[in-house]
Amino acid sequence: MVELVMYTRTAGCPFVSLAKRVLNDHGLSYREIFIDKDDEARERVLRWTGFLAVPTLIVARPGEVLPIEEPEPLPKGASPRGINRGAMITEPGRDELNAWLLQHGFITQAEAADAPF
Repeated sequence: MVELVMYTRTAGCPFVSLAKRVLNDHGLSYREIFIDKDDEARERVLRWTGFLAVPTLIVARPGEVLPIEEPEPLPKGASPRGINRGAMITEPGRDELNAWLLQHGFITQAEAADAPF
């Protein structure tokens, strides 16, 4: 059993808005962790991405704050934007997020094909 967790911040962000719209359109539940309210979460995102990049979505065990597997490493200084890192994706576009959700079984192929965007 796994859970979808979104690292985010309280201030508005177009990438966060897009991710929430995609998840809500699919009727998916997810847990939000706010990096501007949780110093440990902030440090995790910085360590994982090299930036304070949100949204950073992970596949986690229920109630946990770490991905179920270590994310694929990024080259030093490289942008994490839209890169599928296994159990993690950061700042994805619609197609990237749909493919990642499909890969992890959160949506089906039919749901990905019928996405209203």
